[in-house]
Amino acid sequence: MTLNFNQSRFISYKQVRTWYANLVKPRKNEAPYRHIIQIGDPTLRATSEKVPTHLITSPEIKSVIDQMKLVFNKYKCVGLSAAQIGIPIQIFLMEFNKNHAKLFNKQEQKNMEMLHYPLKVVINPEIKILDYTKIIFPEACESIKGFYADVARYRSLNLKGFDENGNNFSENFNGWLARIIQHEIDHLNGITYTDVMDRKTFTCSCWNVINERGGRVELPYGPQ
Repeated sequence: MTLNFNQSRFISYKQVRTWYANLVKPRKNEAPYRHIIQIGDPTLRATSEKVPTHLITSPEIKSVIDQMKLVFNKYKCVGLSAAQIGIPIQIFLMEFNKNHAKLFNKQEQKNMEMLHYPLKVVINPEIKILDYTKIIFPEACESIKGFYADVARYRSLNLKGFDENGNNFSENFNGWLARIIQHEIDHLNGITYTDVMDRKTFTCSCWNVINERGGRVELPYGPQ
């Protein structure tokens, strides 16, 4: 369900509020989901709509953000777009904490320029590339469960947007955090990492386990 605010100059404030209110009605197995949708779902290919600035702190948007936080924590994500729970609006979450860092050794953390960063809600993001050097590292996505591939990303960028309280912010990011941001911005533009990956490196993350178990492997699509 989408509404293109740019195409109609005659949409009333009431109509806009009604559309956003419809996003968060408690309906069984309908968006916003309590799970992360998978590639093939048309929502992942939609261009996400900007959130009207006067609605950023509205109960409707707060409800979407709360649902995103629930899913984000349940899946132990480092990044999550609203599109990934079925709502194509320009919001994403990002975080990189000590538990995320434990998945990498010290040398990997140094090479990938990994820094801890607290949970942040980003609304209507805009980026400006500061360093056009492209760095290649493996990348995965909860919407493409069980696979990863090498992806080239710009090393440094400036991120502007609004936080969940409607405050403007502008911040520079390098390395791994810049990668997370670019990955989530892609989601808001209907792009997945499979569109920009090195196709020869596309790999099933459990290929060796599949062989060891004679193909008897089930892939969970929920949090483990």
